[in-house]
Amino acid sequence: MSNPIQNKRIVLGVTGSIAAYKAAILTSKLSQAGALVDVILTNSATRFITPLTFQSVTGRKAYVEDDLWGSEGHVTHIALGHEADLLVIAPASANTMAKLANGIGDNLLTVTALAATCPMLIAPAMDAGMFSHPATQTNVEILKSRGVEFTGPMPGHLASGLEGLGRMTEPIEIESRIRFLLGKNGPLAGKRIIVSAGRTEEPIDPVRFITNRSTGKQGYAVAQAALDVGANVTLISGPTTLTPPSGADTILVQTAEQMLNAVINTASNADALIMTAAVADFRPRRYSEEKIKKEKVFSAIELESTADILKQVNLLRKEKGFPKHVVGFAAESNELLENAALKLKNKGLDLIVANDITKKGAGFGSETNRVIFLFPDGKKQELPTLSKYDVADHLIQQVTAWISKE
Repeated sequence: MSNPIQNKRIVLGVTGSIAAYKAAILTSKLSQAGALVDVILTNSATRFITPLTFQSVTGRKAYVEDDLWGSEGHVTHIALGHEADLLVIAPASANTMAKLANGIGDNLLTVTALAATCPMLIAPAMDAGMFSHPATQTNVEILKSRGVEFTGPMPGHLASGLEGLGRMTEPIEIESRIRFLLGKNGPLAGKRIIVSAGRTEEPIDPVRFITNRSTGKQGYAVAQAALDVGANVTLISGPTTLTPPSGADTILVQTAEQMLNAVINTASNADALIMTAAVADFRPRRYSEEKIKKEKVFSAIELESTADILKQVNLLRKEKGFPKHVVGFAAESNELLENAALKLKNKGLDLIVANDITKKGAGFGSETNRVIFLFPDGKKQELPTLSKYDVADHLIQQVTAWISKE
């Protein structure tokens, strides 16, 4: 599995902030993903949360200030700093960022940061006005100039009751950023992968539209799996409630025509295009500029076909040679293999991923999927019921195998 977090050593620094409880959630997520997480709490952090909380979710020692002066104090920070694959500070206070910017090592966390030879990711958290203060902004710019990565802070309601820029980025988004940083030198580094995801919506009037049940979960999982092996990912997404994975260049669209334009504009030099989106097959022939009143009697909405995106991509590919590889998806409710094989041939695909949406654990909105890979030479690979990320991982492994032979 292409999990860039698996078995990686991550040092997580926790500073004094009410957002420290989010650090425990982040630690749990990273540990569940297979990371070896060593947590360092500043004295201020221990006022908000205990070391035992972190030890309970990692099964590893959580370090505090006394560990700097203990029997092994002269090597603790060196070992932590040199063995880490990534140093994350979340939440990071204005005080700690000021120390890091000015090379001050007066506690276990800051001396570990000075000793570290790995990349660093900072997630600031502070009250209104503190992040925007000129001194803090100067420190941020100094750290960025040294290659330090930042995520957040986010606007919102703060502990003081004020509204402003200072909320720590949510743990799920920090985890996504960590995946991106640890995976960006993977086997597809420098390769361009285009992924379409979600559904399209074809408007009838200002409040109604034709659509389908796709949530975008499988497409977003494919985008994440491609990022995990270092690809440069463009995610073309229809309407969804999902958050795009960190590192993806995301293009938001609504209609099939908008998705077609986005695909054609980005796929001309792509190494692979993976069309997971459930594009509407039909749209209203006429759009009403005003809401159609229910009192108005009409017998039908006249429909016309939407653009065939894969057909247009096939023409582009024949003309310019790009995208080098194209993968389609076929969500069917009957005659799965026959319909998928026909689409595979007619669209000139390298692979089609077929799934029967009537099967348990394989429909729209499900957390799992059950698919069959079909190839032009007649080869068939049937996968068991897997998480949508695991399905995506199998697919990206196939794409990686193609590209590695070029």
